Amino acid sequence: MRVVMFGYQTWGHRTLQALLESDHEVALVVTHPRSEHAYEKIWDDSVAELAEKHGVPVLLRNRPDDAELLEAIRAAAPDVIVANNWRTWLPPEIFDLPPHGTLNVHDSLLPAYAGFSPIIWALINGEDRVGVTAHRMDAELDAGDILLQRSTPVGPQDTATDLFHRTVDMIAPLVRESLDLMASGRARWQPQDRSRASFFHKRSVEDSRIDWNWPAEDLERLVRAQSDPYPNAFAYHRGERIRIVSAAVSRARYGGTPGRIFIREGDGVVVVAGADARGGHRPGLLVRTIRTDDGTEHAATDWFRTMGGYLTSRP
Repeated sequence: MRVVMFGYQTWGHRTLQALLESDHEVALVVTHPRSEHAYEKIWDDSVAELAEKHGVPVLLRNRPDDAELLEAIRAAAPDVIVANNWRTWLPPEIFDLPPHGTLNVHDSLLPAYAGFSPIIWALINGEDRVGVTAHRMDAELDAGDILLQRSTPVGPQDTATDLFHRTVDMIAPLVRESLDLMASGRARWQPQDRSRASFFHKRSVEDSRIDWNWPAEDLERLVRAQSDPYPNAFAYHRGERIRIVSAAVSRARYGGTPGRIFIREGDGVVVVAGADARGGHRPGLLVRTIRTDDGTEHAATDWFRTMGGYLTSRP
């Protein structure tokens, strides 16, 4: 089949690489210009450079809303469009143009976690599995019929970086199998159960700000979800921003005011957490490693030399 691909960053790069290594012909690639957005500078393998290396025509667009782009897609005469990590809505005159429509690859187990940053949100929320879905694009965000899904379990120590690597490795076989099913007429599309759908927005630095009213279990997952190279979860100590690089849930239960720097436990320092912490029924967040804005890492037991005081959400 002739393929036009829409994609961006490492997700799009892996998709294009899979297409180039398949029996299908890539006729045109559409990708976004490089961005300075904090999250878009992560996992930023260039789709444009890969396409150019293989002699595939490339168009750079922030949005797919001009007549020149539509005419270029028509001239490419695709049998199918394949999209992965295209950051804006595609209009029906594009996604419905090829005979086989548009196959979108999304890094969640749809219908849950449609939208942006699904792995990070899923880890924060304590999901036990994450994965990748190949589905037919329609007018609603990540809502089209599903062709294939692949998943991986979330372990108790997994970070968002671990889960990124495991799910991005699923892209190539998922794309190749999906296109083979479509080309052979064996594709079986399953409608999504819209009662189970959830939608998430793009993450920003504000979403990494620690709220000590969250239970320690949630905060520990937030720290893992904001693992390097993502912007780390952060709080303020004596007016200085510190990033929480490594943390765990304390063994003992601690009562008091959320954010209180309380006591050493093992290799870390416990910070009281949870809106109902005053009852003393919940564990605290055991902070192990912090990083200052100059990039220097400190063991929490070295940084917090005396107990007392508070970690706050703002200076």
